Amino acid sequence: MSNLITYTLKVADIKQETTDAITICFKQPGLKKVIYRPGQYLTLIFRINGRRYIRPYSFSSAPGVDSTLNVTVKRVLSGIVSNHIIDNLKVDDLVEVMPPMGHFVVDLDKLEDSTPIVLWGAGSGITPLMSIGKFLLNNRKNEVTLVYGNRDFENTLFVDQIKLLIQKHSNFTVWHFLSKASISNAHPNHVEGRIAPSKVLSVLKEKDKSGNSLHYICGPLGLKESVKEALNKQGISEANIFSEDFEIVRDSKDFENVITRSVKIIKDELPQVVEVVKGKSILEAGLDAGIELSYSCQTGSCSICKATLQTGDVKMVSTPNLSEELLENEYLLCCTYPLSDNISFKV
Repeated sequence: MSNLITYTLKVADIKQETTDAITICFKQPGLKKVIYRPGQYLTLIFRINGRRYIRPYSFSSAPGVDSTLNVTVKRVLSGIVSNHIIDNLKVDDLVEVMPPMGHFVVDLDKLEDSTPIVLWGAGSGITPLMSIGKFLLNNRKNEVTLVYGNRDFENTLFVDQIKLLIQKHSNFTVWHFLSKASISNAHPNHVEGRIAPSKVLSVLKEKDKSGNSLHYICGPLGLKESVKEALNKQGISEANIFSEDFEIVRDSKDFENVITRSVKIIKDELPQVVEVVKGKSILEAGLDAGIELSYSCQTGSCSICKATLQTGDVKMVSTPNLSEELLENEYLLCCTYPLSDNISFKV
């Protein structure tokens, strides 16, 4: 996948969402428009101190609703790319990007207007949910409920946008869960605490009388586990539950036979040997060694970091959201770990 197509987009505006988050509004190209589906992500490419960095950011805009292509970036402590973006990016800058990708989308062809949609998010996990929610509210008749967890209102993304959507659409309901703020009786849909399983059941009783609702979850692992646990207890089908993964959940069992090994990576016919420390993927080791490997999601769903194993024995951890089937001896370097000596990959 080293010949993946990229192009540049111009920054039309930068909006300050909270003290540590901004929304980048890219101008749509004049000729070839960028086509994307609500819930997908845009991969941005930067060169920082001589090294190429690639990061996917979910669209917070909705196609046909927003005139610009918007992605929202939250500052990550010690995060090289997020800090670079927030501290340095300016209006009129050109940014190299990959085509939109991602499977965290609504199947509009199969969606009936009578099906309730529930969006579960916490923190920056709201970004793809905003894209999905805005699109549905502006194009469909479904009842849409947003259950949104944050520490307090000061750290809540899109507060004003959400208020406007509530005022404009009678089929839109929002529950704000705030873990570090006191709530008065004047705010009936504001709840103290986190989105716990018991709270999930309360939402379901009010918003899903038929049990045929569709659920979209994006946020920390704890949120996903709590929501899925409650939905399963309530008899919601797994086929009606969708989640977006920003990172691989690593199980200690995945590394039982993994030790530090040397791995040969052959790119453009040039071999380079890298040391893969236990716990790091072959992709991480290659990037640390300065090899410009192609990648995006780093969770095993986009398949961009695909490579062919030529020699040796490796282990690839579970990748349930693969975008395409892998051929024999093909592996995704972002979730592949060495098990033997004399390993070589061709990318």
